[in-house]
Amino acid sequence: MVTYNHEDQEKVDGFKGWWDKYGTAIVIIMTGMLATAGAIKAWEYYQQKQAQQAGDLYVLLKQVQAGNDSEKINDTAQLLMQGYSSSGYAPRAALIAAQADAHAGNNKRAIQNLQWILDHAKETEMRDLARLRISGILLDEGKYDEALRFLDDGYSEAFSGLYLDRKGDIQVATQRISEARLSYQEAINALDKSNNYYNIVQMKLDGLGNSE
Repeated sequence: MVTYNHEDQEKVDGFKGWWDKYGTAIVIIMTGMLATAGAIKAWEYYQQKQAQQAGDLYVLLKQVQAGNDSEKINDTAQLLMQGYSSSGYAPRAALIAAQADAHAGNNKRAIQNLQWILDHAKETEMRDLARLRISGILLDEGKYDEALRFLDDGYSEAFSGLYLDRKGDIQVATQRISEARLSYQEAINALDKSNNYYNIVQMKLDGLGNSE
């Protein structure tokens, strides 16, 4: 049996009293902390696993894309969009699916996939690109007012040249040549001269000449 001197015994008794008063609460707190730490570890593992699975699916999608089968591309893209909607791969999968649909002439589904990006993508650039693609499809369908509406929803500075160019295309299609000329010029001002698209827009502007 362990014996203590008077001073040590007082310390032991004091600790026992303190433990009797606070011990249960401390155990509960410590258990909660351990459970929280375990939950954090589990969540981190889950996120890593999700990211890995999404990445694997995206690699598969790129392989399927090479076959140019819009149905298979969409089926694979939907696995990412529905199962891993919060991942960065999902909006890129939707973009690939939309491109395949547009090439196959399925504009309705292409727009649906692009709209999914607008509704779910976290990256501003992805939403900007989706709006630009939608406006292009609507332009081809002759839905000029709708096409302009998507351009007017706003865009980041990096996309200003492309948006202004698309706006000019719509204005040309609606015979608003003076406005188109201004849009093309603004697009040229926004684009870097090293950008290959710079020369394309310049040719569009030159092609308008002085016509009204």
